[in-house]
Amino acid sequence: MNKIDFALVISAQFCNPNGDPLNGNRPRQDFEGYGYITDVCLKHKIRNRFLDLGESVLIVEDSRVTDGLYSTNARVRAEKTLTDCVKRKDQDAFIKEACRIWADVRAFGQVFAFKDSSGGVSISVRGPVSIREARSLEAVDVIDMQIIKGTNLETDEKNPRQKDNTTMSCKYKVSRGAYVAYGSVFPQLAGLTGFSDKDALLLKNSLATIFENDASAARPSGSMGATLYWWEHDCPAGRKNSLYVHRFAEF
Repeated sequence: MNKIDFALVISAQFCNPNGDPLNGNRPRQDFEGYGYITDVCLKHKIRNRFLDLGESVLIVEDSRVTDGLYSTNARVRAEKTLTDCVKRKDQDAFIKEACRIWADVRAFGQVFAFKDSSGGVSISVRGPVSIREARSLEAVDVIDMQIIKGTNLETDEKNPRQKDNTTMSCKYKVSRGAYVAYGSVFPQLAGLTGFSDKDALLLKNSLATIFENDASAARPSGSMGATLYWWEHDCPAGRKNSLYVHRFAEF
């Protein structure tokens, strides 16, 4: 396969693109007021799209678990071929098999850490897909809303009907914003994980539809959209480096 560069332009209107749990779940902003969506968040949404498109992934959020396995460790140990590789300490065979099984490992890589009698072993897989955080083109305005929930988290056991069933809370939204994330696919690393042209097409389709099946109270349906710009070079090394392509394509 040949080198690929891409840009993902994200529109957000009256929603919370990516809340910060350490800041009351407010939309993420830097010190200059520019909004951003972390690369971890974008990869999480891409993995969800992989699942929607029928692929197997290693890292699955609890609400989407269908195999009864709620940790990456449990999912790895459920694969006998992988546990056999760990026992033999055959890292090359482990990497090849893990990449064959899971699309997100082929794309993004993964660090596998195991404990054993010899002190443990760590297996690192470096993926060919690199994606940066999305940053807004301009500073964003965050709207703070005080809301009332008609439900209780606590109950007065002695006088249940005398307990007020309303709870004050806060909700934060970005009034309007345009975010851009840049990324690349490197064929040199793709050869190590088995990432193929078919996987590249899967990634392309996932990015183009990244907000499908992603609606929530913070991101109502239709509040976020994405436009994908996809550049395929005509050689594995690429005609221009990623810095040049991304800067030339700055929005």
